[in-house]
Amino acid sequence: MHNKPQLHLGSEADTALLARAFARQLRVGDVLLLNGGLAMGKTCFVNAAAAELGAEGVSSPTYTIANIYPAKAFSLLHVDAYRLRGEADFIDLGLENELEHGVAFIEWGAALEGVFEHYVSLDFSPDPARETARFVAFSSFGARGGALLKLALQAYREAQP
Repeated sequence: MHNKPQLHLGSEADTALLARAFARQLRVGDVLLLNGGLAMGKTCFVNAAAAELGAEGVSSPTYTIANIYPAKAFSLLHVDAYRLRGEADFIDLGLENELEHGVAFIEWGAALEGVFEHYVSLDFSPDPARETARFVAFSSFGARGGALLKLALQAYREAQP
């Protein structure tokens, strides 16, 4: 199932609200692929979701490629796939096994779509009218990806002031 909804995020607070809405819907095995250029809000999103999940000390895995954090209900895998050359590099790391015990947030994750049975992809892009605003377009794959996206967007809309 592929969905193509899009949201306008007017601020970093809106990005954090969206991240918390997703975090409350996550369950073991869920994968979020975050795409977009530098400074588009990917790490901001992960940090807000991680805080909602109870993970502490979260930092960008730019140089380590992957970090794993314990959270309240399950572990959180945070990957920066920018330097990976594709699916084979990711599989060689053995990180997909972490999904048996947690969830994954993969920045620059578009090249890894074929690794997962289900996922939600968030594609961040700038709003040319406002430097601090972003657009985020969503797509999903697999039954769980579609359900997660639907639940998270509904939670986001309900949480808006």
